[in-house]
Formats: sequence, structure tokens, C-alpha cells
Amino acid sequence: MSSSLANIYARLPVALSHGKGVWVWDTEGRKLLDGLAGIGVSCLGHAHPKLVGAITEQAAKLIHTSNLYEVPEQTALGERIAAIAGMQEVLFANSGAEANEAAIKAARYYGHKQGNEFPHIIVMESSWHGRTLGTLAATGSEKARKGFGPLPEGFIQVPYNDLAAVAAAGDKEPRVTAVLLEALQGEGGIRPADVAYLQGLRKLCDERGWLLMLDEVQAGIGRTGKWMAYQWAGIVPDVVTLAKGLGGGVPIGAAAFAGRATGVFGPGNHGTTFGGGPLVSAAALATLQALEEEGLLENAATVGQYLQDSLAQALAGVQGVAEIRGRGLMIGIELDRPCGVLVRRALDAGLLINVTRDKVVRLLPPLILSREEADYLVGQLVPLIKQFLAEQA
Repeated sequence: MSSSLANIYARLPVALSHGKGVWVWDTEGRKLLDGLAGIGVSCLGHAHPKLVGAITEQAAKLIHTSNLYEVPEQTALGERIAAIAGMQEVLFANSGAEANEAAIKAARYYGHKQGNEFPHIIVMESSWHGRTLGTLAATGSEKARKGFGPLPEGFIQVPYNDLAAVAAAGDKEPRVTAVLLEALQGEGGIRPADVAYLQGLRKLCDERGWLLMLDEVQAGIGRTGKWMAYQWAGIVPDVVTLAKGLGGGVPIGAAAFAGRATGVFGPGNHGTTFGGGPLVSAAALATLQALEEEGLLENAATVGQYLQDSLAQALAGVQGVAEIRGRGLMIGIELDRPCGVLVRRALDAGLLINVTRDKVVRLLPPLILSREEADYLVGQLVPLIKQFLAEQA
């Protein structure tokens, strides 16, 4: 490894050279099943012809112009996102963290417009919204925040899936202006929000004039079997943030607005040099088109349920398996002890996974995953889990 790289990643001893579908090959020629999809990014798998074609065609025409000018591809993408998410306005960024920064800024600007000089945002324990100072302050991870203070103030952290705690926080702090949460926590251990909880939050925010802001960076764009994870609850938020799977592999983020959040920003209130450029917008449009035309939302729901059921059956009665949970192709296997060692063992067995919250094996395979490939994944992973738990007994 080059010594010129900043030492900020504990990388695995593998270098990937190319991929096809759900499979990748390393520089030594080993074939591996990608059960992580670049942390939920490569939703179409690798080398998808529609995405490759769109990127190639656009790169040959125009890569960048800036937001000083109209970008037709961006306009078309904004309309598409608004349609699938039930929103009215969309702005673009380069990542999920930037999209969440835009949401936080929107909540504060919304509060200031209402005469609230110190707007507060209610956020959740175990949440993850990014590594910028603003999104880090909103993130429910003491480990991630340690050493980076002083962080921006104005965030109130409450337990996830606890509607009463949100209401109580608002009763105690009258300057609350918004609630920010993930409809399905990813880094927090693959923890879905209860349908009744999301519906209750929508009602509570309406009653109190707050913005309901949902971070769909990891769970959105079809991963759970619907375009957005909040759609399982039949609600529409005021703000939704997107990234990861949106571009199928190219870096793009977005924040979309509806209801009382519409029109909060005006010219000069927010901006970006790269966000929503021609290349990434063309890639995102191709990704969304492929997801729809190839029925990949339905595939994520059906194959995801099949994979979760197969894991549950194969691990039934195994001491040390605490819970298997998730939705669609966003699945977590929680053990009763730290299990980070499984990441390297899975790599050696031909499978890419990772572990979050120390004890949760996280699976985010491409949405093109077939039942046969799901069977392969189970066949490789389950023996590793059983062996690990037996060693620790």
C-alpha cells in the first residue's frame, strides 16, 4: 500500500479489479460474491450495460458545466425523483452527508423564517447521517463524534422507534423545528422503523408545525422493495435525502422537499459546484430507468424476503444468534457478541460483507441478486457464523 495515502481506513487485504453482475474479481483472479454492493451503492451490480452506456455516451458529450447554467439532465432527474418520492422540489449534492447537511440547513432556515432564532432538531440514538461536522452532530454515535468537538449545537437525541420520547422532547424544548431520522437505520444495525411510529411522527409533526425529515441515503432507491423505505408506512415527509444507490456507482446526493419545506431556500441560500452535473445526472437517470424496467424493486422485496427466510431457517436454534431483521435486500444478522472477525473470514470464503455496531453482520447485495445467488450467499456465510459462535461458546 502506498504510504502517501492518509491512514483513515482499516482496509482488507484485497484489491478488486473488475466486476460483472453481483460478482467481483480481485487482482489475484479470485471470484467473490458482492454482498455489500459498495455499502449499498452498486444497486445494479457491476458493469450493468444500461448504466455503462449512459455514462459513456454522456462523457463523450459533456461532463461538467456547473450550476451557473441550466443542466437538462439534472432537470429531468429532479422531475423523476420528485415523482417517485412524492416530493415537489429537489436539490443535488455529491454525497449523502452533503444531502443531509442541506436538510439540516433547510430546517434551520425554516425555523429562522418563523422567528425561531435557535432552531432545534430532534434526532435518534444509533443514527448515522454523515461525517461532516453538522451531520456528525446529528449522528447518534459517540464513537464517531469523539475528538471532533465542539460540534454544532441544536440537536436533541432520543431513542429510536419511541414516539412518546419525541413528543416529550418537543414539550421540553419549544424551539424544536424538525425531526430527522432514518426510516431504516443502516449503520445503526439494520433496524427498521415501525410503521405506526412513522405514521405517528407524521401526525405529530403536522400538529406542531415541524418538518419531518427522512434520511433515505442507504434504504432508499428500491433497496427495501419500494422506492423509499417510508413508503411502507404510506406517508410523505417534508424532506427526504438520497445518495448511495441513486447513481448506481457514481457519487451523487439529493435532498427533496414537499409540503411546508417547499420554497424554504431561495437563490444564494445553498449551492454546489459539482452537484447534479450532466454526467452523474445521466447515470442516475439510467439507474432509475433500469430499476423500473427490470422490476428490481419487486426483486428486492421477493429475493430479500427469500434471503432473510433462508438465513432464519439455517440459523434457527443456533445459540448466539440474537435476531435476523431488515426489509428487502437490507438485512442484518445480530449476534450476541462482537463479530468483526467474520469480515475477513467471509473474504477468504469468497464473500464480501461487513459488520456494523460491532455485532451485526450487514448484507446489502445488489438489487439484481437472484435466488440462486442468495442460496450461494447463505451457503458461504452460515457455516462461518456457526463456526465462529462455536469457537466462542
